[in-house]
Amino acid sequence: MKGFFIKKAFFDGWDNLIGMVLFNIGYLAIAMVFFYGFVEMGAISPMLSYLVLAVLLLLLSVLMGGTAAVTKNYSDYSRETWAAFKEGVKRNIRHSLLFFLFMLLFVVNILFVIPFYSSYGNAFGFVISIIMIWVEIILLLCLPYYFPLMNLLPADRPLKTAKKCFIIVADNLGFTLFYLIYSIICIVISVLTIGLVPGLTGMQLAAQDAMKLLMFKYDYLEENPSADRKHIPWEDLLYDEREKVGPRSLKSMIFPWKY
Repeated sequence: MKGFFIKKAFFDGWDNLIGMVLFNIGYLAIAMVFFYGFVEMGAISPMLSYLVLAVLLLLLSVLMGGTAAVTKNYSDYSRETWAAFKEGVKRNIRHSLLFFLFMLLFVVNILFVIPFYSSYGNAFGFVISIIMIWVEIILLLCLPYYFPLMNLLPADRPLKTAKKCFIIVADNLGFTLFYLIYSIICIVISVLTIGLVPGLTGMQLAAQDAMKLLMFKYDYLEENPSADRKHIPWEDLLYDEREKVGPRSLKSMIFPWKY
């Protein structure tokens, strides 16, 4: 399953490379504007710079709700982009706002809470700091599943989606750790490509692919409640997806119109 995930995530990104890069350029432009504002406001007052950071997180969260709809289409082999983005921003606003709160918690912990308790220099401060670090780790593992689950289970409210993220991580810890390593590699590549590939949009697409494949497992278990959870027939479950991705070669990637 892991091998096919890498293949699907790569080719989904390749097949939609132009759209992915355009969205990433938009994210980069927003980040640069807010970075300039962060520096300028920081020269006036640290509180103003933190306010700029909070607004940036809010805007990114709302926009990610839009690109989540786009990456859902890409994962399902559909090319619908701009209409899906606009509809996704409006439709997913409640999920985006909860995601913003999680992101805000993550940043506040790093900037304020952990340094504050670490400065105590005693056992109490050490214990609270360790707890907060674990909160950060859990958020880091859970949040990539949030928007993909929202797409796959659209009837769920934001808090229910968040709760299911924790369940997914607990039930698929091995794959989640694998995905964490995959994400780190994607971040390194994104830094080398100045955020263009795979960038934030590409990582959202990979998360959507990951959650889509994991849902095959839960559909199978729902249909076969007595099945062994440790021995999932991935070859059978992923047959249709393998057919849709199809065999690929370097020539077909570069010259798709010839194949």
